[in-house]
Amino acid sequence: MTTANSVNTSTVNTASGTTGAPVSIASSSSAAAAGGSVINVSSLVSQLVAATQAPQEALINTQTQAVTAQISALGTLKSSLSTFQSALSTLDSPSAFDTETANTSNSAVFTATATSGAPVGTYGVSVTHLAQAQQILSGSLATNGATALGPGTLQLSLGNTSFSISVDSTDDTLNGIAAAINSASGNPGITATVLQGTDGAHLLLSSTQTGAANTIQVSETDSGTALAALTYPAPNPADPGTDLHYTVQSAAQDAEYSVAGVAATSPTNTITSALNGVTLTLTGPTAADTTASLSVSTDTATIQGNISAFVSAYNTLVGSFSSLGGFDSTTSTAGPMMGNAVLSGIESQVQNALYSIVNTGSSTYNSLASIGITTNSDGTLSLNSNTLSNAMSTNFSAVSALFSGTNGVATTLNTVLTQALSSTGSISTDSQSLVSQENALSAQTTQLNTQMTALTASLTQQYSALNTLLSSLQTTSAYLTQAFASLPTVQGTPNA
Repeated sequence: MTTANSVNTSTVNTASGTTGAPVSIASSSSAAAAGGSVINVSSLVSQLVAATQAPQEALINTQTQAVTAQISALGTLKSSLSTFQSALSTLDSPSAFDTETANTSNSAVFTATATSGAPVGTYGVSVTHLAQAQQILSGSLATNGATALGPGTLQLSLGNTSFSISVDSTDDTLNGIAAAINSASGNPGITATVLQGTDGAHLLLSSTQTGAANTIQVSETDSGTALAALTYPAPNPADPGTDLHYTVQSAAQDAEYSVAGVAATSPTNTITSALNGVTLTLTGPTAADTTASLSVSTDTATIQGNISAFVSAYNTLVGSFSSLGGFDSTTSTAGPMMGNAVLSGIESQVQNALYSIVNTGSSTYNSLASIGITTNSDGTLSLNSNTLSNAMSTNFSAVSALFSGTNGVATTLNTVLTQALSSTGSISTDSQSLVSQENALSAQTTQLNTQMTALTASLTQQYSALNTLLSSLQTTSAYLTQAFASLPTVQGTPNA
């Protein structure tokens, strides 16, 4: 039945739509000998299903890759716009240009900083003396810091805050008492130190808080015995103004100073109340009848830096626009959003805002080009620092309005970007549409796999039945061949 095998091979190849090697079919002799299959059903069905599935699957994959690339490109665009918008935050409101700086003529007297809203001007500052913290030193209390003094309770206070320590046999030495003071809960800022001199051990108490109100006081509860020598103040009954236990190494005092002739005091050397928005840090007294100069002025250096950062940020955005929607002639590669309406729409809005004429109240400084920001052939911007500096010194308010006015460049750009990046903006809308397409393609893939599973089962059933039939025919063919071979040979009649 070699002829039957040839016919079946031709039929299978036509069904599969292939032009390659014929589908594997068992030979007549081997099938007859084994009584087995004539067709390799599994291989045949696999090839037929693959031939049916491949073109549909390739189309879905191509469409999915295109949609995924668009979604990724939108994400890149959104990130680029957000980064650029961040650079606008230092230019898109009038307060961004209300930036002041403070300088001193003598840092040995004070240093200064200023925030937005500080009053521009020059002020004379004089310092009589600085605020300082109290420090008191006891007389000789023991041979050394390890000498036992006796138990009791000490109550210490700094200003209006008090705390207590209990002294027992484990810490009734100067070293133990100093350690207990330093580690006490509620200690507002008293530091205890033991100093060893030729005359014995002394206790030094230092305040960490400046100001006349922050004085140190020490009292005890051992009825004037072991710890009485640590109390402060401890007046001399014969002279109440004399303290017998400690000497004042540094007095607690407020700072005394004046700004523009207005005298004031402060418990600290950091002054925030003299001028609104200005912080003075006093560092030393002025000489008699002299003042140091405080200058508060507009911080043009910071503003120019912000404008320069804006130019750099825009140039980075132009690079993103180009990579997303341009065409690279060197590699003959188009950007993933080339021709995309969302990209071209946003790019057009940004450029319209960038090159607009703004009503700044000045006919000279009313565009970016007029303050030194010009466009290059590739769409990027360049900044002429000298032109910008001249514009700011000539008409600072016009430069401010150019960026931060109602229709200013930065203000308009911020509005455009906020809308584009919003949940109802063009990017979000297009992204949602693409995600829906991606989900639909995923559903098509699932449906195709289900169809191919059903096709596999159907073809397997059909070709298994055909395989059984062919096997039966081969068995019959082998039987007939054997039967015919066993018939007697018919002898021919000799010629007369």
